[in-house]
Amino acid sequence: TECEKEPGSLLWIFVMVGNIVRGMGETPIMPLGISYLEDFAKAENSPFYLACLHTATVIGPFLGLLLASFCAELFVDIGSVGAEEITITATDARWVGAWWLGILICALLNLLVGIPFWFLPKSLVKEGETNEPEETSEKRIAPLQENDKNETKQTMYDFIPFLKALFHNPVYMLFICITVLQFSAFDGMISFMPKYLEQQFGKSASDAIFLIGVYNLPVLCVGYFSGGLFMKKFKINNYQAANIAFWVSLLEYLLYFAAYWTVCDTSPVAGLTVSYQ
Repeated sequence: TECEKEPGSLLWIFVMVGNIVRGMGETPIMPLGISYLEDFAKAENSPFYLACLHTATVIGPFLGLLLASFCAELFVDIGSVGAEEITITATDARWVGAWWLGILICALLNLLVGIPFWFLPKSLVKEGETNEPEETSEKRIAPLQENDKNETKQTMYDFIPFLKALFHNPVYMLFICITVLQFSAFDGMISFMPKYLEQQFGKSASDAIFLIGVYNLPVLCVGYFSGGLFMKKFKINNYQAANIAFWVSLLEYLLYFAAYWTVCDTSPVAGLTVSYQ
């Protein structure tokens, strides 16, 4: 007899569209935020401000992992299924946590946090400079608006040649490749480490997510903040910063290689490492 095909749900499309919209809203924060800091901050203070910005981008995932750990302890159908009807625990492989609850909470927080952005001024006085008189600033409004229109048109025509020039820049392409490798390693750890902790140490999904957040992200916050403070304190230039990044990254990779000698015994799995009998 042929197997009957069970009807599937198309609700995953809503999740996908929601992530696309979220990405569209979050992507401009880094490039525009960095440009905003570079335009209106002193050169010696810019590294410290950038470090604070990157530290904040790590604190967010840290709090998100703590929230995900809490939501994973709750059953997926919370509110519609009574606690007495649930016969499995969070350590059971069939357990599904309330993953959707974190999305709703974060969406509401993003909406509330985005409101103050409407009240940011279009332009700021550069750090260390005095405010211009109102009459002078009003006279400059019309020429600036006209220049903005011309620059927008010119940018549209120069975008493709500028993009080609970037792709032929060896320093820029090397930085892009290094960034891709670093994020690939980080994403691999975030994706597979929780499952490894569950299988190897018998942790629940909630505990695994909590451990990932506690043991990894606070260290990144300290590194970002201390690096920016170090550059501001000793006025590190680009060449010196590149040298520091190289030697620190080399030390990091050597420490990661030491993990190959940290081997745990394989957990017994029926039918794989041990017999069914």
